Amino acid sequence: MKTTLTVIGFLLLAMGLLWAGQGAGYIKWPAESFVVDQSQWIYYGGGTALVGLIIAVVGARRRSTD
Repeated sequence: MKTTLTVIGFLLLAMGLLWAGQGAGYIKWPAESFVVDQSQWIYYGGGTALVGLIIAVVGARRRSTD
């Protein structure tokens, strides 16, 4: 469970940073994405990245009982 939480957390963190970067216009991939240059995605991405970071930290600190 510890490894699963950590991996899910890091995937959410990466996805959130991608969304925030696309929303801010720093990452224009894919070019036809509806997320690119849409400022609300900066907040969605930031929130997702924060949740991912929390899950990753909780997973990493969890006592190994599996």
